[in-house]
Amino acid sequence: MLRSHNCGELNINNIGQKTTLCGWIQKSRDLGGMTFIDLRDRYGITQLVFNMEKNPVLCDEARKLGREFVICVSGEIEERSNKNLKIPTGEIEIIVEKLEVLNKSKLPPFTIEDITDGGEELRMKYRYLDLRRNPLKKNIELRHRMSIETRKYLDSIGFFEIETPYLIKSTPEGARDFVVPSRMNQGEFYALPQSPQTFKQLLMIAGYDRYYQIVKCFRDEDLRADRQPEFTQIDCEMSFVDQNDILETFEGLAKYLFKEVKGIEIEKFPLMPYSEAMKYYGSDKPDIRFGMKFAELNDIVKGKNFQVFDKAELIVGIAAQGCGTYSRKQLDKLTDFVKKPQIGANGLIYVKCNEDGSFKSSVDKFFDQEALKLWAEKFNAKPGDLILVLAGETHHTRKALCELRLEMGNRLELRDPSNYCPLWVVDFPLLEWNEETQRYHAMHHPFTSPKAEDVELLETDPANVRANAYDMVINGVEIGGGSIRIHDRDLQKLMFKHLGFTDEEAQNQFGFLMNAFEFGAPPHGGIALGFDRLVALFGGQDSIRDFIAFPKNNSGRDIMIDSPSSISAEQLNELKLKVIK
Repeated sequence: MLRSHNCGELNINNIGQKTTLCGWIQKSRDLGGMTFIDLRDRYGITQLVFNMEKNPVLCDEARKLGREFVICVSGEIEERSNKNLKIPTGEIEIIVEKLEVLNKSKLPPFTIEDITDGGEELRMKYRYLDLRRNPLKKNIELRHRMSIETRKYLDSIGFFEIETPYLIKSTPEGARDFVVPSRMNQGEFYALPQSPQTFKQLLMIAGYDRYYQIVKCFRDEDLRADRQPEFTQIDCEMSFVDQNDILETFEGLAKYLFKEVKGIEIEKFPLMPYSEAMKYYGSDKPDIRFGMKFAELNDIVKGKNFQVFDKAELIVGIAAQGCGTYSRKQLDKLTDFVKKPQIGANGLIYVKCNEDGSFKSSVDKFFDQEALKLWAEKFNAKPGDLILVLAGETHHTRKALCELRLEMGNRLELRDPSNYCPLWVVDFPLLEWNEETQRYHAMHHPFTSPKAEDVELLETDPANVRANAYDMVINGVEIGGGSIRIHDRDLQKLMFKHLGFTDEEAQNQFGFLMNAFEFGAPPHGGIALGFDRLVALFGGQDSIRDFIAFPKNNSGRDIMIDSPSSISAEQLNELKLKVIK
């Protein structure tokens, strides 16, 4: 090893010892007779001292060094006179006796410091420099720690880590596949896996009753802060289990990670049916760190000659505690918020609950004080609160109110990222109707088992069939989801029928799995947790990008290596492909 120590481990107990350090120059300070250099590696920073009186030649060399030069130094460890107790090495410094420049550096395009002057695109272009900064370093360290602890927990309860293929068959359900042309099989394509779903089910049939994998998955879909075209999930499957067994096992994993990584004890995760989540929060991933549950007003506001309500399918609202003093300007800003295209409400109705017990609303012309008092009772609103109401088509209105609720949570600082409130959302619909294709699609995936008591409804009332499925939600973020799987060929065939597959299409796409069901498939189920999202949640941030070493941007591009890119005519000819512009 070139170095005897790293830049984060020396302390007062090492005084008088000799050391050799290697690293990057964080900053340099020339004070005439003395030159000080902060030397950085991934472990920390150590101060170097070059003394003009003792070694003028070495001091002159030190003055020629620039930021991010890579150097190796040797010297004696001494106690600092001006200690910096904010860092572990802040009580010592190295009196340098030998200096070697291992590599020079150009001036970086942005400062390599905790708070940098580089914009996001610039930092992504020079990602290898951005990764030298402490905030990114801590994020990558957190990711490493969580992967290690995940493996420890799953290994301790008998799970095998088994790799599954990356070059698989394209399937029509779910998001778009990334496809890979096969040179040896002209005109045919592999797909990169959106998940290892069918393979982990085949492993259950093979008898490996506890499988997991921290695995890369790929989806060619539009990107957001919590999505990337390639992402990592903790993928798991178990045999001879029911839903409660799965929930207990992976609630245990989450609790273990919170305790080992964050030092936080989490109580039992509450269960919330999908129907309740949608009714009271307008979302299948409710943020339960704060209240503001929805209350519906249809039964007390219709028939009052207010056309907005009379024509609406749903009238629903929330009560914001302590906001009854909002000014007209503040209320106008909320109205503008709900009218934004991505939210799409037509308007916002408000009721101020005054401290004297009276009410002031935007619909005083249609509703008197007694009527507004009934509104307040519906919301359990107290004097000083503000009632906010939306009206319209049911699904759209609930979705818009969900966004308004979250916005109020932000404005009132109720969404503390250090406060963790997890839950399980259960009893999802098995199928959802797609207007564009005019057929049902699987809400999760086509291998999800219906509730046993709802199987008969597949033929008569498919919209009301509940899935044996569950999502883990923490602070309004869907961390992962799973289900008990279909393990019977006839039931799987019936499921494909209701998804619009012909027998031939089902056999062509999934025949390998249905055939495997005929060789003793055990009851099984599993879950996939979004590892990137989970790490970002533990890091207290919304975006997953800074928890991935080399992420893509909003356009799905890696601007550091300029990918995706065109390929040569020779490669295209080998694959028998043509580019159509």
